[in-house]
Amino acid sequence: MDPTVLGGRLASSLVAPLLKKLFRAEGPGAGLVDKPVRLSALVSFRGEKRTLDERDVRKLAAQLVAQAVDSPGEPPFAPDELIAVTDTLARRLLALGDLDMDDVQAVRLGHRELARKLHYAAPAPDGLSADSCHFLDHTTDWACLNILEFFTRRSTFVARTLVEQTRGQEELIAKVDELLMRTPRPYARDAAFERRYLPFVAERHNHITIYGIDLRDSPDRWPLEVAYLSLEAAGAEHGATPEAPPGEHAAATVRLPAEEALGSHDRVMLRGDAGSGKTTLVQWLAVTAALDTARIPFVLPLRTLIRVGALPTPSAFLTAVGCPLTPPEGWAERVLAAGRGLLLVDGLDEIPAADRHRTRDWLLALIHAFPGNHWLLTSRPTAVRPDWLATEGFRELTLAPMRRADVTTFVHRWHAAARAPEYETQLLDALHTKRDLARLATNPLMCGLICALHRERRGYLPTGRKELYDAALGMLLARRDRERGMGTVDGVELGEEAQLEVLQRLAYALVLSGNTEMDLETAEGIVARCLPVVAPGSGQGDAGAVLRTLLLRSGLLRQPGEGVVDFVHRTFQDYLGARYAVEEGHLDVLAGHAGDSLWEDVIRMAVAHARPRERATLLRRLLAEGTPRLTLLALACLEHVAALDPGVRTEVEERAAGLIPPRTTPEARALAEAGPLVLELLPGPEGLTPGEGLGVTVAASLLGDQEPEGALAVLRRFRKHPDLDVRRQLAGTWSRFDTREYAIEVLDHLKRDGLFLDCESAEQRAALRLMRPWERLRLQGPAPVAEILDSVAEPAAVRMLSLHHNALVEDLGELVRFRSLTSLRIQGCPRAAGLSSLSELPLTDLLVFGLADIGGLRTLRLLTQLWINQRLPGTSLADSLPVDAPLEDLYLGMEVIRSTGLRDLARWPTVRYLTLDVSAQTPLSADDWQEVASLPSLTALYLYGLSGAYSLDAMPHLPGVTSLQISDRYYPEKALRTLASRLPGLRTLAVARFESKEPLVSYTEFFPTAEIIRI
Repeated sequence: MDPTVLGGRLASSLVAPLLKKLFRAEGPGAGLVDKPVRLSALVSFRGEKRTLDERDVRKLAAQLVAQAVDSPGEPPFAPDELIAVTDTLARRLLALGDLDMDDVQAVRLGHRELARKLHYAAPAPDGLSADSCHFLDHTTDWACLNILEFFTRRSTFVARTLVEQTRGQEELIAKVDELLMRTPRPYARDAAFERRYLPFVAERHNHITIYGIDLRDSPDRWPLEVAYLSLEAAGAEHGATPEAPPGEHAAATVRLPAEEALGSHDRVMLRGDAGSGKTTLVQWLAVTAALDTARIPFVLPLRTLIRVGALPTPSAFLTAVGCPLTPPEGWAERVLAAGRGLLLVDGLDEIPAADRHRTRDWLLALIHAFPGNHWLLTSRPTAVRPDWLATEGFRELTLAPMRRADVTTFVHRWHAAARAPEYETQLLDALHTKRDLARLATNPLMCGLICALHRERRGYLPTGRKELYDAALGMLLARRDRERGMGTVDGVELGEEAQLEVLQRLAYALVLSGNTEMDLETAEGIVARCLPVVAPGSGQGDAGAVLRTLLLRSGLLRQPGEGVVDFVHRTFQDYLGARYAVEEGHLDVLAGHAGDSLWEDVIRMAVAHARPRERATLLRRLLAEGTPRLTLLALACLEHVAALDPGVRTEVEERAAGLIPPRTTPEARALAEAGPLVLELLPGPEGLTPGEGLGVTVAASLLGDQEPEGALAVLRRFRKHPDLDVRRQLAGTWSRFDTREYAIEVLDHLKRDGLFLDCESAEQRAALRLMRPWERLRLQGPAPVAEILDSVAEPAAVRMLSLHHNALVEDLGELVRFRSLTSLRIQGCPRAAGLSSLSELPLTDLLVFGLADIGGLRTLRLLTQLWINQRLPGTSLADSLPVDAPLEDLYLGMEVIRSTGLRDLARWPTVRYLTLDVSAQTPLSADDWQEVASLPSLTALYLYGLSGAYSLDAMPHLPGVTSLQISDRYYPEKALRTLASRLPGLRTLAVARFESKEPLVSYTEFFPTAEIIRI
């Protein structure tokens, strides 16, 4: 009987529930355990938690047999074998508990194989008919089929099946790994080598060497992460621009950090002058790539490669540069073929011109053979033409000079690495105030030299200015190339002195012409005339070859444009030009140009080069002119002088002492007219009186427009000064400098006592957040109150606030966030209204000139000082002013007096200081004067405007007034006599003299007992 036929007799809907009873119900979880659960633990008729026993299993077997017998059709076996068949089926079902397998294994076994195992575990009794045995076998098959179906539907089965598969896969992987380990992969040795090579590259290039410096306290090697400075690279970006006509393209200059040069282009030609940081950038890129491991760096200095003869193939890259590691055969080719290489080819300018053509062929062959790699090629600007590799997709970039912030960062890092922080601030001040030093410090090489010399001389660089230039020239002209192993270029080899002789003649020609550039033909002519003197019969080549060598290798000359030559630093031009002028005895030429500011540095360097007698002659010529500028120029020259006639030195110092330091503001203004040279000579603040300190800061402030960095360096020295006038000067000159920098460097350090800070622009308001809170702020210009509040980091810290000329201020109630405000001045804010909201503030001082609405003023009952000038509603002062406020200082302007006069002034008996500004159209009346006379506490009276407007004849006696202030030009003798008779107790008379500078002696005739002062 086939199971499918039997299935017609035994429906699954009836059989499955019966067979399900043979197994325990599922527990929680996925049923994942370390050891598989055997069937013996799953059956319900064994173990501690059995739900069936052997008798129950026999009943299940009897039910299965009974259903088969009772189904329609012919009986499957003889009726007398019913008990034997049932007993045999029961024993087979009970045999499930003896199988040593789990459900997953059972399913994998299949229902027929499972049934066969049960058949052999519980054989049928002897004597059964063939029909009975056939029925038992097929019934067992059918039962096993349903049992396995039941297993696959259990929730734990799926999870456990996956686990079994995972374990199988892990075992397979482990076996495969073991097989692979026994059989090495083709690139396994490459990976192992790269794990050694990359750390080697990072270590080898993680430092820089400063060549040509042999200072006792300055190491010549620095960690790269300390010394590296991110500089900018600039280049032309070709593409459509908004200004270009449709269909046309224009070139725009783009700037980006130099280390990102390969970010958007995989081929870059980077140009830069001597010492600009090209090699350091190569090292940085190599170290970065080695640590990142995304690309394999190859550092290929051409000056090294060219010495070995034929330029190397990839297999010889490491050998050519002296790498001690031996790579697997073919490793470099495999790296490049996969496009994983970073090829850093350094120093195209450092190989002879004859070798550059084959170098180009070598590069092109590598590029074409191994596409997809990244390339960086470095060179000085004039080594090869601009389009040397343009057809191969190389992007042209040029390293930009260091900016002021870059110099500051470099100096900070240098001193941190040298562990000499005590010299840092002093050097930065020198770099900012001394213009020739600042012009030198435009690349890492020169910055490093300046730092080293400054430290070597224990922070006293000014005496070593000439030594700085001498060291720089020696390094650039000879030592740097020699210590880097450079040979001759293009067969031209001139010694240091020979190079100096040629260069100084070129420099002097430029100085005489007043230019900083000359055409190439003129330069070649000067060199040609010089060669017979400096290198007779040396076979060094013609003038063109010598000039090309100087342009390429000296580090002093460059070719900024086609057919044009100049010096990389103007200061080198002046230094070398002065050297030649002194050697040739051109002292009259130097003295004759002393009045030209462009010759200042030339003359200073000439004094340094000159012999003692020549120095004295030059300095006397400067003093003979008798001008402050040339006197100061003579003083500036002394810093370069070692030997000098004592009498000349004393005369220079005595003449300059009358100019520096300035003792008054007029002296400071006159001193500033001498120009930026003054900044180097300004002293302080140590040893200066407050007046001299003010004079120095005034002079430096006035020079802020011409030389902002130098002026800032001087002012920075005074930021801790205690004198209020000096601090006011520092705060008041903010607008002459970079807003953010001045706020951080100067303003934030000022002592705040008694000092207002003026903010006149949106940039200055934004800079407020960069500083410690200010208690006194004066804000000018249009800005909504919300914007003002946003610019003040701590509104609660503001105690005094002035708003001037701001048409955007409307609701004064927004000012309540300044909850500590005691003084408020509002002037030129025509839309401002809402004074009543300010009653929440502790206001004691208020100035209001020209508000849109004066309503609410009466609610400000804490005022002790009120200055007001605008029309008031009502007929008396008491209608608008707070009658219950304890006013002590009261100013009433023309508009107030025009609208209400002084009516009800007596309502404020606490007034001690009264200021009146009266116009001729509305003079004071006798009643007004009676209001004044009724003030019992009045001691000071200030009268602005014309004397006639005050009706002095109607003025009563005011014996309590001891202080009076008037305007000089408005008071004739008659008025003065009247005042003297009405104020018998006067002790102080202040006279505002707007034009006349004559003494105030004439006033003593009218006020013999009073002190007369000018304001």
